Amino acid sequence: MSKKIVVITGSPRANGNSFAMTDSFIRAAQAEGHTVTRFDAAMLKIGGCHACETCYRTGRACSFEDDFNRIAPAVLEADAVVFTMPVYWYSIPAQIKGVIDRLYSLVVGGKPIAGKECALIACCEEKDPTVLDGVRIPIERTAALNGWTMVGEVLIPGVLRPGEIDGTDGCRQAAELAKKI
Repeated sequence: MSKKIVVITGSPRANGNSFAMTDSFIRAAQAEGHTVTRFDAAMLKIGGCHACETCYRTGRACSFEDDFNRIAPAVLEADAVVFTMPVYWYSIPAQIKGVIDRLYSLVVGGKPIAGKECALIACCEEKDPTVLDGVRIPIERTAALNGWTMVGEVLIPGVLRPGEIDGTDGCRQAAELAKKI
C-alpha cells in the first residue's frame, strides 16, 4: 500500500553523510511506491517556538509566519515522518530542532496526529554509538508523545567528512528502512 512520507532533514551539508543516507532512503521508498515530500530544514527559514499557544488561531499551524507553516500540513497528511540528521555537539542540530519544537502546534491545535509511523536516520563523528543517544532519545520520546510508532532507526557512528558514509552500511540500512514503512 502506497503511503505519504514526509522526510525532514537537519544537516546544512547537501553533500554530507546524513544526506547520502536520506537520498538512499528516498529512492528506496519511491521504489516501494510511496510518495515522499522532503523538507531540508537547514535551507528553510524556521524559528523556534514562541510558546504563545495561538497555534491554528490564524488558520495556520503557527501564528508566526515562516516555512514551518509549509511543513505542518504535510506532516498532518503524512502516514509516516522520517527525521534525518547528524549529531551536533551531542544533540539535535538547531537546523531541525525548530521543526521538532514547533510540532507542538499540532498538539495545541488539536490536530489528529496519532497513528503515524516514525523513523530516524542519524550519524555522528565519534565511534561511540551512545553519542547518537542525543538524537535517538528525543525522537523516540517525540514519537511516543504524538502516538506515533517507531518503525526503525539507522544510527551510524564514526563518520564526519563527506563520503565517509560510503565506508559503512548506512546507505544500505537507510534503503532497508524504507521497506519497514
